[in-house]
Amino acid sequence: MQKTFDKFIFLALLISCQSIFAQAPSKQDSIWQRNYQKRIRQSKLYGVYIPQNLGDAHNQLNKLISKESKEKFRRMTEDQVRHKLFFSLGRWIIYNWGFYDGSRLSDRLRKLGIYHPEDMAEFIIITYHRKMLQQPLNAKELIEQMTEKRKKEWEKRHKVTILPKPKAPN
Repeated sequence: MQKTFDKFIFLALLISCQSIFAQAPSKQDSIWQRNYQKRIRQSKLYGVYIPQNLGDAHNQLNKLISKESKEKFRRMTEDQVRHKLFFSLGRWIIYNWGFYDGSRLSDRLRKLGIYHPEDMAEFIIITYHRKMLQQPLNAKELIEQMTEKRKKEWEKRHKVTILPKPKAPN
């Protein structure tokens, strides 16, 4: 009798889970996706020009950054560029070039394998610095490093430690 009941419960759970996973995406998801597809085709978002690719992004930074700031930027090490400029230039890039909601540049970077907006900004800043110093961009290696770093962070966050169940007081 118990085995029949257990089988019935299992079958009921299986059927209910199947119907949950078979549901269509929410209306909100489809609206977001439609807006995303519209945004990645636009050359300007909120009046700000969106670069087409990495080279165009570097050219735009050349136009936007003063000579004095470029000289300071050039004298910095790559680690300084990575950490010090993230909260100024990096934030400006993320918000003005539409990395959170999608833009033609963020879509291009996603296709290269960079998915997080902060990584996108860091990638642009580091490659711009390398270009200014006339060093090889080594974009593929940089993307691999960023991907590995994100993977390790994800694993660390999702590593679960199961705590023992506390004993009830007598």
